Amino acid sequence: MIRPRTVLLCHHDAPLHRDGIARWLASWSDLRGIVVIAEPRQQLSKRFRREAKRIGWFRMLDVVAFRVWYRVGRGAGDAAWLATRLQQLQAHFPPVPADVPVLHVASPNSPECRNFLAHARPEIMLALVKSMLAERIFTIPSVGTFVLHPGICPEYRNSHGCFWALANDDLDTVGMTLLRIDRGVDTGPVYGYFRTKFDEVVDTHIQIQNAMVLDNLPAIATRLQEIATGTATTVPIDGRPSRAWGQPWLSAYLRWKRHARRRRDADHRA
Repeated sequence: MIRPRTVLLCHHDAPLHRDGIARWLASWSDLRGIVVIAEPRQQLSKRFRREAKRIGWFRMLDVVAFRVWYRVGRGAGDAAWLATRLQQLQAHFPPVPADVPVLHVASPNSPECRNFLAHARPEIMLALVKSMLAERIFTIPSVGTFVLHPGICPEYRNSHGCFWALANDDLDTVGMTLLRIDRGVDTGPVYGYFRTKFDEVVDTHIQIQNAMVLDNLPAIATRLQEIATGTATTVPIDGRPSRAWGQPWLSAYLRWKRHARRRRDADHRA
């Protein structure tokens, strides 16, 4: 297999991506650079207000309640789980070569990022970021910019697709979508779906959506190499329902876990 030229976009507070996924990417591709994004607080505020406008301030209270509840009740456990998965990647893949350049920016759409990417000349860019990328950025890679979307598209576009499939009792549509970025929100060509086993009673949505990626890294690498060589085909999605989702709600999370326990108990009685 060829080693396509790649670049990784990730957030500064995501060591699983910044180190773990970077190691994996360097193991099978010619990693030409890493862009590390530290968003200013005002950007986070804009995202908060945009979500509130989309779903309404009353429902936004549900979002805030979930964040408080999660931080107190689940945050530490998930942080430990992510740290363990990072250690596994570090044990399996060697460190990123020291000569791979790293750019720290506040926005992936900045002129500094554009110049960095133009110099790196990637064929493939893997964008593990929350920001919407400008067309002048995502079109720089000659093959395309790709995301590992936590959810099955087009049914579960935008944020936290795995969470919303679980919250809707749509267990057959819990997975990760490999797609190429276009002007829309997760509306680009789909190059594959990836799934793994999970325990919906015990596992959190963070563990489940990350496992969809981490348990499938060899297959994802193969698919991206096929895309680079032009041998990969896209998944037909015409005629399927499409919806953009958003941040998790506490009420939806508690409903999912309640239904998950009922499903488990029903299976035990069967």
